[in-house]
Amino acid sequence: MTSSDALPQHPRATTRWERLRDGLRAEPARARMLAWLAPTLVTLLAAVLRLVNLAHPHEIMFDETYYVKDAWSLWTLGYEGTWGEGANEQLPQGDASALQPEGSYVVHPPLGKWIIALGMALWGPGSSFGWRVTTAVLGALTVLVVYLIALRLTRSHTVATIAGGLLAIDGVAIVMSRIALLDGILTFFITLGVLFVLIDRQRTIPRTERPATTQRMIGRVLWARPWLIAAGIALGAASAVKWSGLYAMAVLGLYTVFTDALARRRAGIVLWPTDAVFRQGPASFVLLVGPALVVYLASWTGWLVTAGGYGRTTDAHPLMALWDYHASMLGFHVALASPHPYASPAWQWPLLLRPTAIWVADDPAPCGTDHCIAVISSVPNPLIWYGGVAACLYLLYRFVRGLIERSPVGPRLTYPLVGLLATYVPWLLVPNRTIFQFYTVVMVPFLVLALAVALRELAGRADDPLHRRQAGQRTVAVFLVVTVLVSAFFYPVWTGVSVPYDFWLIHNWLPGWI
Repeated sequence: MTSSDALPQHPRATTRWERLRDGLRAEPARARMLAWLAPTLVTLLAAVLRLVNLAHPHEIMFDETYYVKDAWSLWTLGYEGTWGEGANEQLPQGDASALQPEGSYVVHPPLGKWIIALGMALWGPGSSFGWRVTTAVLGALTVLVVYLIALRLTRSHTVATIAGGLLAIDGVAIVMSRIALLDGILTFFITLGVLFVLIDRQRTIPRTERPATTQRMIGRVLWARPWLIAAGIALGAASAVKWSGLYAMAVLGLYTVFTDALARRRAGIVLWPTDAVFRQGPASFVLLVGPALVVYLASWTGWLVTAGGYGRTTDAHPLMALWDYHASMLGFHVALASPHPYASPAWQWPLLLRPTAIWVADDPAPCGTDHCIAVISSVPNPLIWYGGVAACLYLLYRFVRGLIERSPVGPRLTYPLVGLLATYVPWLLVPNRTIFQFYTVVMVPFLVLALAVALRELAGRADDPLHRRQAGQRTVAVFLVVTVLVSAFFYPVWTGVSVPYDFWLIHNWLPGWI
């Protein structure tokens, strides 16, 4: 009997069998299409919201006065030079003649400014689109990275789409992607490092906790961890944009050691704490910090191979001169406490008391009324922000309850808290330093991750009663629809659209938002 003889011979039965066969073959194809379609659409949405009318306003706004000029200086000289009077007005016209070869004292590493310089090199120093485009592209890619983190944490394309979609439409994420500042670039590299550490954990822990046939005092030291090396590269790049990237590297490094210890405990290693700290710990340190140090030093290549950079000639040995320069930069950051009308200490951030006004122009263009205004404010979508804060408190409650009840709490509930520990808690330790609410752009990816996880819990589980799941899913759907509408309402305030003054006023929900 041939294989064809074994199939149903009745025409109607054959048709049904063929439909079943074709359906089984089509299902993986549909799953693959969804796996590509969802992140692609979310990333494209983020790109559109960040790139449309990116050149507006065609002027240097807010702290672009530092980074745009430094970026072009790096591209031209290899180091940050000084600029003469009138540079802010001349540069948007394509006139960079105010640049002088004397080194300028800067207090942030150069990688972020090199990235800004790439767009300026392609579109010219006078293109406001050019000096913002690389930040916008990295802002859109950050949405994709958050999608991938959520997918690995929850194994749900729906939850991942919600997390990426919330970041795509959030105000502070949009604003900081549409301005040539360092914080959006920093956010990309930190989230990328977080993704790589998560992949390393998911690939390494099963190897570590694999039980042995006999009890062992110590476990294996794992060196084959390419994703930890990748995390070191990403976090080194973050630190080469702003030093706050070091906080993320420190927290994620400790997280790696802690999870290594727990995996060794589950594997039955007798000396699991000391084994993780004193044997695997140094190996993990080399794999993480070694590549980070190489990337960080490489970012200073322009300063090292030229002689005109600020402080470059303070020592005959370039690396010693760089060390002296870093000591001076550290002193600046520690002592920075000058008053600013938009300063906002970290304790205020969860309450959203003082967003930063990036750009304001009275009556820049006709808008149909006598008094019009255009504003770019770093206020986030309030529903995403406050919802994310509430979700983090919920995850913290679940974590503490798990510790009390000694029940396992998976990374789905804890990993967003690790990200917030790295991006928020360090700022609480410097209450007197002048800092701003827009620094929270680095926190937002972890707030939306927490919110997406909490919304999944609200939607109900498969074993919940039907009425419970229906009520939860309806609540989540209503929340998401209203959140999208709120983003549409605030979008003019995030992109500098000229609107009637009264329309702008109704966006200021708290006194400190003006």
